[in-house]
Amino acid sequence: MEFDLFGRRIVVERAPSGWAVFHPYEEGKRREAGIRIPPDILEADIAQYLADLYHEDASPAHPNVRRIQ
Repeated sequence: MEFDLFGRRIVVERAPSGWAVFHPYEEGKRREAGIRIPPDILEADIAQYLADLYHEDASPAHPNVRRIQ
């Protein structure tokens, strides 16, 4: 799943320990984003969890967290 996190693109994937979050780059490269999502958060609730966690990053140009894919 890809998200626009207040203007930053992130990728969230299911991992054995819960959720893994990455910053995507060109040519399929990526690095860990340092964002921890508890394993009990449902896929449908990830955008709201991220919005609650990072609401200070909201701006007039990027007021929401939204799922891209």
